Amino acid sequence: MSPAPRDRLAALPRGGPGLARRAWNALVLAGCGAGLALVLLPMIMLVAHIVARGLPGLSLAFFVSMPKPVGEPGGGMANAIVGTMILVGACGLIAVRVGGGTGLYLAEYGRGPFAGAVRYAAELLAGVPSIVVGVAAYGLVVLTIGHFSAIAGAIALAILMLPTIVRSTEEVVRLVPRSYREAALALGAPRWRVVQSVVLPAASAGIVTASMLALARAAGETAPLLLTALGNRFWSVALDQPIASLPVMIFDYARAPYSDWNQQAWTGALVLLLLVTAVSAMLRLAVRRIG
Repeated sequence: MSPAPRDRLAALPRGGPGLARRAWNALVLAGCGAGLALVLLPMIMLVAHIVARGLPGLSLAFFVSMPKPVGEPGGGMANAIVGTMILVGACGLIAVRVGGGTGLYLAEYGRGPFAGAVRYAAELLAGVPSIVVGVAAYGLVVLTIGHFSAIAGAIALAILMLPTIVRSTEEVVRLVPRSYREAALALGAPRWRVVQSVVLPAASAGIVTASMLALARAAGETAPLLLTALGNRFWSVALDQPIASLPVMIFDYARAPYSDWNQQAWTGALVLLLLVTAVSAMLRLAVRRIG
């Protein structure tokens, strides 16, 4: 007659298997912590270096003053800060709508060869270098309208954002439990209403996160803007004219043989980092409150 389960547990050696499991668990946790440190350490060092080099030039004048001519100290990047916000806002309006809608279509209705071709195009576009996107936008937009413009820059940045938003939105929408859809359909709601009122709110946090990742990449791109928005040392907010941007001005100031311009390049990099962080934080807070 076999012993009772309680007797079998009492017969096991104390501390053996349990101790081994605890040791293995501690080892795995230590490995995860070490991997996290290896990932965070370069980022922390990079951010600390940008803060240390850019903070000495940070002042109110940097945000409200225009660039000074060569040889005159001081000045700021007010036109570039406003231009970057215009470009990021414009490309976000294009990419989030197109990319989010495409990702939603692929998740909810994407079946057959057409959907497969769209997924392949998104994956292919994700590996295209930014300079190639800039050349394509130059040929399609700049040459068509006859001059550089903020619109051309926004379109180039939106193309760079599309793959991240499309693929991330599709994956996030697929994570919404199927029972949510079935419950709404059982109540008599049409499919489009289910997607609008149930699926999108449930996946909004993930979609916003993907959009922020794409915006952060677009905000720091320089090569496409050199071929589309070009840059402008004067105040301009017109979408059909060349416009200043922080990445282009940082690039120009960093390679200049003037120490004052080099310092402003570091400060511009710090401001760009703070700008992307602030926008991301505000959008995440807004989504959390809505949810």
